[in-house]
Amino acid sequence: MAVIGHPDSRVIIEETKEFPFSAADEGVQDPQVEAALEDMILSPSGWRGIFALDGDGEGKGEGIPAAHKIILAAGAKVFADYIKTRSLIPQRPKPVVIVGMDTRPSGRAIADILIRVLITEGCTVRFALVTAAPEIMAYARACGIQGTASGFVYISASHNPIGHNGLKFGLTDGGVLAAEEANRLIEAFRSFMADPSRIPRAKALVLGADVETLAQVYGAASQIKTEAYDAYLSFTKEVVGGSVSTLVQPGSVRVLDAVAQGLQGAPLSIAADLNGSARTLSIDRGFFTSLGLGYYSLNDTPGRIAHRIVPEGESLEPCRQFLEELHTQDPSVLVGYVPDCDGDRGNLVIWDERGQCARCLDAQEVFALACVAELAHLVWTGELSYDAQGRAVQKAAVVVNDPTSLRVDRIAAAFDVALFRVEVGEAHVVGRARKLREEGYTVRILGEGAAGGNITHPSAVRDPINTVMALIKLLTIRSSGDKPGFFKLWWDRSAQADRWREDFSLSDIIASLPPFVSTGSYTPEALLQVKTRDHGALKDRYQGLFLREWESRKADLKSRYGIIRWEAACYQGMEERRGITRFGDARRGGLKITFTNQAAQEIAALWMRGSGTEPVFRVMADAAGDDPAMERDLIQWQRRMVMEADEAAD
Repeated sequence: MAVIGHPDSRVIIEETKEFPFSAADEGVQDPQVEAALEDMILSPSGWRGIFALDGDGEGKGEGIPAAHKIILAAGAKVFADYIKTRSLIPQRPKPVVIVGMDTRPSGRAIADILIRVLITEGCTVRFALVTAAPEIMAYARACGIQGTASGFVYISASHNPIGHNGLKFGLTDGGVLAAEEANRLIEAFRSFMADPSRIPRAKALVLGADVETLAQVYGAASQIKTEAYDAYLSFTKEVVGGSVSTLVQPGSVRVLDAVAQGLQGAPLSIAADLNGSARTLSIDRGFFTSLGLGYYSLNDTPGRIAHRIVPEGESLEPCRQFLEELHTQDPSVLVGYVPDCDGDRGNLVIWDERGQCARCLDAQEVFALACVAELAHLVWTGELSYDAQGRAVQKAAVVVNDPTSLRVDRIAAAFDVALFRVEVGEAHVVGRARKLREEGYTVRILGEGAAGGNITHPSAVRDPINTVMALIKLLTIRSSGDKPGFFKLWWDRSAQADRWREDFSLSDIIASLPPFVSTGSYTPEALLQVKTRDHGALKDRYQGLFLREWESRKADLKSRYGIIRWEAACYQGMEERRGITRFGDARRGGLKITFTNQAAQEIAALWMRGSGTEPVFRVMADAAGDDPAMERDLIQWQRRMVMEADEAAD
């Protein structure tokens, strides 16, 4: 079956006959549904589980278990109910819901269930076929502005293995549902699933769809995909370039024009390992080449996932090798990127001029570079300016999640902008940024630094195109006359002006970042399995161990690293509470211990939180400097204390 469907709706109807309920599905019972439900992870960032028919997290089959069809029907039903209360489209009797998917093999079967239930519930459905997550959200945003859609459902499990899948829900503001709205939807779903008649109710919803309407939805799918593509392309130009109205003087050079001018003097090309993801059918090649950038792609067949999906560590190696090979033939190839399956995050590889080789950047480096670029963007366009003492005239901020490296605090301080931290979860980051804008802040850059990638306003989702373009802007928008370029603005604000060179390279840009070593989110050191279900109790036990260990280690920590004091903070949703006295107050949220030196400078941190989208408990250490010894010492200390606290539950 073709991944993106078939333009002939009659063929699609034939292909999907087996999706609703086959003869083998008729015997589905409550225990099967309950087991499937127990394995689902429901969070504001998305609903996820193993949907492969054989129950294998790496399963590549197209079918899905009958129990999961019941779950999907319930999810579609409660979203239909929700969207009916939120639909603001005038003169439209039915809410309009956009449905899209990434390239996982189970996506088509899931889409068919959702579409049928939405039709049964009286929604008009626009099926966008395979779309990248930022693409469907840009399309929903454009439709919202036009008054032609009410919201979207996106089928993906993001960076999880190929046998997993899930759902993301959103309205038309360009992102997923805010955390409080997402939690309301989850409660409605749980209520449906608690009904003893959930199985027959779900089946009736799936089988009640009008066949002619279903055929019309599938028949229009290719056109809807084209509309989504075009909306995303237009929106990406707006995001990368910024609003023309923000330019200080009429006739000033626009950002994208400045990029094009810079490329005329110094050609630059990009290497992309698309790994069979939704980005294989998105705007990437067209967008980059329209700016004058060269573009080379690897693993660009939709659905042909060549390696581990999460774009970290070993997953970056094929792109690193690809870039290195390309660079020998075309020295303009300097940057490469690898997206996850839904294409809403991507991490980078670069040509390292100093080492004369290609190397992978860690996720924290990637986000730090994006912060430098987008804060410089604000200064270059005049949205952020300074008084004679170098203090910011306008209120500006960066919003990050709790495990983001302290490196970003130093970047924000250099630009004299505020930094706000929230709990892990894209919905929390986006929600906090929205509230800050209501308070008068300019928030152009936000994101989850520990995972890489960035969210660039007005986008409300991570996007590897925006990440790559942050580097491109730093490289290409150079000083002209008395107007400093992007990198020069950062160089001057970070007090490095005495070592400035006009012929800087990408290696120089990376070397200019405040040095920090952070535990990678997907390294073995970052992942633990804990048996304690009550994470508040786990953190209370951890507190006792930490206080004991601090007393025994504080002299050593001072002599070796300059650490003299600590402070604990907890992160729940959009709330940050520093100086907490009881670690268990963090409950299932993030807990961070920040260490300072004699000058009251934050120089290291320990962090922990149970994942909301994977069955793991994450830990991290973050340490100033470029020597990994401190980070290794701290992360081993953190792991030992967490595991001892978990074992103490016995």
